[in-house]
Amino acid sequence: MSYELFIALRYLKSKRKTGFISLITYISVAGVVIGVAALIIVLSVMNGFEKEVRSRFIGVDAHVHVRTFHDRGVENVQNLADQLKNLPHVQAWSPYIFNKGLIRSRESTTGVLVRGIDPVSAVEVTDIGKNINFGELDVGPVPVEGEATMPGIILGFNLADKLIVTLGDKVTIASFSGVTQFGQMPMMMQFRVTGYFETGLYEIDDNFAYISIESAQKLFRMGDKVSGLELRLDNYENAATVADLITSRVGYPYRAITWQDMNPNLFAWMKIEKWAAFVILSLIIMVAAFNIVSTLIMVTMEKTKEIGILKSMGATGSSIRLIFTFEGLFVGIVGTLLGNVIGFALCWAQQTYKWFALPSDVYIISWLPVLMKWSDFAMISAAALLITFVASVYPAAHAAKLDPVEALRYE
Repeated sequence: MSYELFIALRYLKSKRKTGFISLITYISVAGVVIGVAALIIVLSVMNGFEKEVRSRFIGVDAHVHVRTFHDRGVENVQNLADQLKNLPHVQAWSPYIFNKGLIRSRESTTGVLVRGIDPVSAVEVTDIGKNINFGELDVGPVPVEGEATMPGIILGFNLADKLIVTLGDKVTIASFSGVTQFGQMPMMMQFRVTGYFETGLYEIDDNFAYISIESAQKLFRMGDKVSGLELRLDNYENAATVADLITSRVGYPYRAITWQDMNPNLFAWMKIEKWAAFVILSLIIMVAAFNIVSTLIMVTMEKTKEIGILKSMGATGSSIRLIFTFEGLFVGIVGTLLGNVIGFALCWAQQTYKWFALPSDVYIISWLPVLMKWSDFAMISAAALLITFVASVYPAAHAAKLDPVEALRYE
């Protein structure tokens, strides 16, 4: 151990003449602890919410969509699929149709976003099978009393509530696709409700309905075309890489759209909010840093005689500077370590016991989500230590400039 560090620790341990200085030191440590712990907790909660929102959006929309420019539709589905399924990271694919229409029940009429799916491959690409909370995923022809068969439809939970329908009820969907002349009638089809789904995302549950690919092709007058193909990857973070590969391999008239492209504003807002919280909560650590500055300045004034003795014994200005820098860093290190421990303990407790609940009718989950990332711990610790180090620079430089003759003149 260097003598600078030894003296700095002795200064911290020794009882000072002015107990007020020690109090400010404790307050400085407490400020760093609170700031670090608050940053860890807030960023972990934001990570948790981001993960939940992302998983739900990706579960509905898959990782990558392949569509045509101007949405003219994909004609040779199998040929396109053969080119895509052997790409790196691609695990599964499924054709889909997406369009708008009007849906009517006996009680109500409203707009609807219709998604035509292949139920066999769709469950491998999206979470539609997991999201069915009532009924079953049956969009094929289903028997109806007094009639031959009728295509099935899966409604969002909120949409079914809005239409006041239950399993077995009939609904009618009207499509205006292909209506090019005044007076031309829209295409209309009847469906039998076979299930409800619930994703926890209000916009999805309130507006979406699933039907079969064949029914969607007939309803929207698409012939043998589909809107596109959706792909599931081994890792959602590879979406941009796979999109670039699709663009280079398949090219025009196809385009690849990632999950980030489909919800750019949402994820950009979440990232900005996370950084804003980091900057704002860092102000707590900066307040503690000002306390460190005032503490070290007062220690310098109290230890003027000791500094003079050290300099007269041969201590250099850089050694004096190190002594007071070590004092400031010690406050930062202790505060950072305690803040990390407290932040980790509280986040772990919430993950394990779910103490803080959320109203499920307002939020997409019933408890406060937490996701700890070691990169956040490292970034927060580095920021706290940097702030406390910078706070130590001026008092340490001031102590190093003391003249030993002036310091000892009246002793």
